Amino acid sequence: MFSQLKRLGADSLLYAFMNVGTKLIAFILFPLYAHYLVDTSLVGLLQLVDTNVSMLTFLVIFGTDSALAYYYFEYKDKETREKYVRSVMTFRISIVILLFVVFLIGGEWLSVLLLDVPGQSQLFYIALGTLCLDTIITLVLTILRYDFHTKRVVITTVAKMLLIAVVSLLFLMFVWTSLEGILLARLLSVAIIVLVLIKPVRIYLKPLFDWSILKKILVYATPLVPASLAFWIIANANNYFLKAYATLSDIGIYGTAIKFATFITLLTSGIQLAWRPFSMSLKDKESSPKLFSTLYAAFLLIGSLGVLALATFMPWIILVMPEDFRTAFQYVAPISIATFLSFYYMIVSTGIFYSKQTKHISIAFGIAAVVSVILNFIFVPIFLIWGTVISYVLSYCLSLFIVFRKSQKLYYVPFSGIKMAWTIFWLIAATLSIVYIQLTELSDWLIAGVWIVFLILVLVVRMDKYFRK
Repeated sequence: MFSQLKRLGADSLLYAFMNVGTKLIAFILFPLYAHYLVDTSLVGLLQLVDTNVSMLTFLVIFGTDSALAYYYFEYKDKETREKYVRSVMTFRISIVILLFVVFLIGGEWLSVLLLDVPGQSQLFYIALGTLCLDTIITLVLTILRYDFHTKRVVITTVAKMLLIAVVSLLFLMFVWTSLEGILLARLLSVAIIVLVLIKPVRIYLKPLFDWSILKKILVYATPLVPASLAFWIIANANNYFLKAYATLSDIGIYGTAIKFATFITLLTSGIQLAWRPFSMSLKDKESSPKLFSTLYAAFLLIGSLGVLALATFMPWIILVMPEDFRTAFQYVAPISIATFLSFYYMIVSTGIFYSKQTKHISIAFGIAAVVSVILNFIFVPIFLIWGTVISYVLSYCLSLFIVFRKSQKLYYVPFSGIKMAWTIFWLIAATLSIVYIQLTELSDWLIAGVWIVFLILVLVVRMDKYFRK
């Protein structure tokens, strides 16, 4: 047992390093993109391309990742496992080819529909090429992860991000200062990684059309699609509302804020990977509910302080961006609240996973996705970027409380939902207060006052009680 725990701890640390490393590389890369592209509307166009490709990625995967995880460990013999992997690979590549044909036929029309800009169909052709190769890489790395080749997965993933960063920079400096240059750099980088992984790629890339296997995979995968779609809608639908009611420059500013808001994941990524196996290992222990209540409170307070710190220092952090992008600072901390809540719901959903009632997560995020669309319709035409921020934060608040309430019914943890709501409410209020003080150039001492008031309000509901033995 000790050796298994040791492996779990080591793997969690390595994956945490991978997540933090790739996010830092992406964070460093984004200001370089902005520096060479200069125009916020071009960054907005890149944001829209990436949003559309993320939707296409969702169609390509179609829940087969979870299905493959189940059947890969269901069968122990190598030959059967290989058949399932090849079937999933064949399915995904087939979808990519189908999408490529669709864009070849209707590329110009789709370009105008999805980007609201004519003559940009070539961006999708390049992006689909990258999607095809990235599909291969992702599946190969998934199998390596299943076989516990953790170091190879981490090294390859970080190397891919570094390669994209270096090649993108070289393209922008010496070859092609445009969106095409960035997308071609991505394509070249993932092509190199495919060559590095050529040995497993050759095995899994052999087409296999076995209807009996594919049917089992799709039967398992299809019910998971609505939940994945709901996550995608909450995270990405905002861009389409901005496209309809605002400008590409606004999308560029919003995209900039989203990139900086992921800073908060540097606090949460390692915990996120380790939490599920850790919490499951405590399922049958009598002391677990008390421990969970302490951890619920600790993560909420640490995340809240992280958001407030990001809000406080964002006017200086944003200086790494060209001047036209710096207005994005005001949206970063509020968006990071939603980013944090997208992590925190996993923490407080212990009862749902203990009872295997994961459908309630799908229901919660399905409701939140519908609410997100409605809120975007209401707020974006009036408040533009702030409208998307409001919709984003409120949608995650709603999904969090639905998940928490159901989890408590299935497995009670002595942690107050009222205290959680109180803390999150005042976190939102404190964050907006700090942003307001910065926008109106009031005294920085007022920001210190906001911090003090927030801490007092947390103590008013005695959150400190959760840390007593």
